[in-house]
This record gives sequence, structure tokens and C-alpha cells, in this order.
Amino acid sequence: MSTSKERYTGHQRIETSNLLMIVLVLVTVFIGGFVEIVPLFFQRSTTQPAPGLKPYTALQVAGRDIYVREGCYNCHSQMVRPLLAETLRYGEYSKAGEFVYDRPFQWGSKRTGPDLHRVGGKYSDDWHRLHLNNPRDLVPESNMPAYPWLATTPVDAAGLPARMSALRTLGAPYSDAEIQDAPKAAAGKTEMDALVAYLQVLGTAGKGAPRGNQ
Repeated sequence: MSTSKERYTGHQRIETSNLLMIVLVLVTVFIGGFVEIVPLFFQRSTTQPAPGLKPYTALQVAGRDIYVREGCYNCHSQMVRPLLAETLRYGEYSKAGEFVYDRPFQWGSKRTGPDLHRVGGKYSDDWHRLHLNNPRDLVPESNMPAYPWLATTPVDAAGLPARMSALRTLGAPYSDAEIQDAPKAAAGKTEMDALVAYLQVLGTAGKGAPRGNQ
């Protein structure tokens, strides 16, 4: 009887003390996070690039920045889960090694639109351009916004070396020549070209060169 009363008193003390509750929650989260996350840093499958994976080209880097800027991750995930319903619809499930050059990753948390991780090479460049210009021209029931200005807005080629240098400090194996030549690689390209180039490479590691812009 006294043991039960002591337990009740202990719980009551925790539940009525905001500070104690906060401290205990933080300790629990820290221990749980440590146990779940730290081992991943020592697993090759999560730290080594997947076979055939290459860092984004200069134009693809620009396209990825546009993808982030326009908030595409708010409606499209890039994470095919290992469930039959997912693989039948989107293709092979995603592997951790496919995201080692993504800083930050674009897994997303909502699917207003379809998952895009295996979209690379699925459609032609022209399909993507038409779809981005006005999605309802291809999918009448689509509620995706149109992005017609991308076709007339030039890529910020001058800013690419700095962005690629930053990515190199985070692990992307860019050479000095690739960084230096980045503005030349994106010269004369529009933001539409860049975004299409990025979409066409998604999920294509190990499958050979994707169709479309490089």
C-alpha cells in the first residue's frame, strides 16, 4: 500500500512541476535521439553515395534552388517508402545513399501532388515545360499553381560558384574547374531549363544518363 502511495506521490510531483516535466522530456528525447540517430553516422548505407550517384551539375543545382524557392516540397515528397502500394505507383523505394548530396534533403512531409523521387526520365523535357507553364493543359483536374515566368527568367549563373563551393564544404565532390565553369554551364539558360534539368535527374542514380538537360 505504501509503495503505491509513494509511486502516486512521485507521479504527482512530476506532473505538477513544469520545470521537472520539461527536464525529463528533454532527457528522454535526447536519449531516444542518441540511440536512433547516432548509429546512422556509422552505417555505410546512409553515409556513402548510392552506386551511380553523382553530385548535381551546375544547371541542376540552379534548378534545385528554384524547386526549394518555389516551395515545391510543400506539396511533393521525394521519398518512396518500401510499401507495395508505393512501389507500384512510384517505382523502386528510396535508399538513404541516394540523398547524400542533398543539402538539405527534399523528402517533404505532404503529398498534395505525387511523389517525385522517381520522376527523372519518366516524362520528356517538353512535357515538364508544358506542365510547369500551366498544369491544367496536361492534367485538367490539377490544383498545382502555374509557373509561366520561369520560361522567361534567366538563371542566376553568376551565383552558382558560391553555391557549389558551399555544397563542396558539405561533402559534394566538386572540382575547382567545375565550380569555376559553373556560370558558363548555365549561361543562356532559363529557370525553366534549370528546374526541368533537376526534375529529370531525380531518382536516376545507377540507371544511366537520364533524358533531358544535363
